Amino acid sequence: MSQKKLSTKYIFVVGGVMSSVGKGIAAASVSKILQARGYRVANIKCDMYVNIDAGTIRPAEHGEVFVGEDGVEADQDLGNYERFTDQICTHDNYITTGQVYLEVIRRERNLEYNGEDVEVVPDIPNEIIRRIKLCQQKNKAEVVVVEFGGTVGEYQLLLFLEAARMMKMKDSNNVFSILVSYLPTPSLLGEPKSKPTQYAIRTLNSAGLNPDFIFCRGDRPVSDSIKNTISNVCSLPKERIISAPDVRSIYDVPVNFEAEKFGLILMKTLGLRSRKNGLGDWQKFSQKIKGLEKEVVIAIVGKYFNFKSCRDTYISVIESINHAAWFNNRAPKILWLDSEEFEKDPKKLKILDQVDGIVVPGGFGSRGVEGILLAVKYARENKKPYLGLCYGMQLACVEFARNVLNKKFANTVEVDPKTSDPIIHVNPRQAENIKKNRYGGTLRLGAYDCDLVKGTKTAKAYGATKISERHRHRYEFNNDYREMLEKAGLKIVGINKETDLVEIVELEKHPFFVGVQFHPEFKSRPLKPHPLFRDFVKAATRK
Repeated sequence: MSQKKLSTKYIFVVGGVMSSVGKGIAAASVSKILQARGYRVANIKCDMYVNIDAGTIRPAEHGEVFVGEDGVEADQDLGNYERFTDQICTHDNYITTGQVYLEVIRRERNLEYNGEDVEVVPDIPNEIIRRIKLCQQKNKAEVVVVEFGGTVGEYQLLLFLEAARMMKMKDSNNVFSILVSYLPTPSLLGEPKSKPTQYAIRTLNSAGLNPDFIFCRGDRPVSDSIKNTISNVCSLPKERIISAPDVRSIYDVPVNFEAEKFGLILMKTLGLRSRKNGLGDWQKFSQKIKGLEKEVVIAIVGKYFNFKSCRDTYISVIESINHAAWFNNRAPKILWLDSEEFEKDPKKLKILDQVDGIVVPGGFGSRGVEGILLAVKYARENKKPYLGLCYGMQLACVEFARNVLNKKFANTVEVDPKTSDPIIHVNPRQAENIKKNRYGGTLRLGAYDCDLVKGTKTAKAYGATKISERHRHRYEFNNDYREMLEKAGLKIVGINKETDLVEIVELEKHPFFVGVQFHPEFKSRPLKPHPLFRDFVKAATRK
């Protein structure tokens, strides 16, 4: 007899009354556990913004813009999905309110609704459902985990909740919900309070959905008495109320869930059988990183440090440093250094004596650039391991031109459009975009091939001479300066042959000084650190 085809399962992950409590990590962890038990999964992030994508939102406002292989500019949670499941995310894994309305209006203009009136309900939820199912089909996923941004009581979430309700109504046996809710502990009381979670449950009920699991976030494990209270409120078995306390590392979350027997209970709830239990490597990894004591100190020199959260702005860079440090048996310690402070007082560069390596991440604009150039000069002259990412590569070239080639006014045209020595310039296509104020989705985005020069530190790190990496930038290295920089010792070691664009520079006679035009941080994984970060941290551990 032929085996009965498995019905696709859909799990919606919704936040309680507080944002930023770890829905993305929870969704990624659920997928990791399902994957470890032998099931094909796909993750989707639904953002309530009317923006088409995250590309035009300030990092300080929304966090990192994560770039997928196909060039999608998405919410940072897609990075969590990739790091936990090692699966590539594309446009299909990211849905925004703006995308949904744009498509519905396009279809209406093209008479694709056959002359019917187009209404917010059901046409907007139906478009959301169509996109969810399209992602499932393209990924051939057996389980789709859909994370809703924001919190359950927000007005802009209603149409997404309606989409989940409609799916549940049509296929109640295969659609499930997880509520991730924070249990605050007032300092004067000293015990967690469940009332916000009870309120979130009732609010979700009012949208026509009942949570199948509650993830109880908080600063401590949830007691049985609180589980009993929540169980009574939402008519849910106590075993489906999962304790999710703060942990030392996000990579401990799947392990903690498994300690609560979440995987077994999830299989039972979904009506599935475990095909395998492959979380062993992840559990060993979780144990390893807890036992590391010897530190490696890495400075991140940038300019987005006075706003919401430098961690959100540079989350992929941070995790890549963590992966590399753990691989090299070191506990990572990151120093956040605001480049504007170096501009105010260059003597503050002395703090770089205390670090083992320096990273300059991507960015835009002129603020803080002179301070970054001072840090690059310090790394070059003091043989301090240096990794420049995108803007960090461009500014390394500018610094070299100024202080080695003696071109005192060398710059990037992004900072000084009239510079006499435009080491970094804008190509004609991008110039046209800027002229016409076309900014959304017009950067050089997504994966591009790069050919490496044999024998270089970069080629040795990759163990290959042809690679592919993800980009997000508008300005490029000016090939008019290629020969003179190489003669002076800054070697061009990576080229995109199709466009003849410079991708990687490397300084001779230096322990590790590499600048890359792309963003390697998007492809680093906890069990498989990116080779450039791995070798950068390796160089930083040498005394």
